[in-house]
Amino acid sequence: MLSPHELATLMLVRDAPDQIGDRAELSTLLERHLIALDEAEDIGLPRPRITPNGHSILEACSRLR
Repeated sequence: MLSPHELATLMLVRDAPDQIGDRAELSTLLERHLIALDEAEDIGLPRPRITPNGHSILEACSRLR
């Protein structure tokens, strides 16, 4: 189960990956394979992206509303 902070971070990765910064929740999302880190060509720093598992989690949450 994800904490509210982890869920919010997952939504940020989906909607604004360039603005995510360094959040503690990223490591949990990486461990659970909900996000992955890709090298950003323009700045040379890792850029988070949501994985298919991460999309599934967000879709399931949207159905709960």
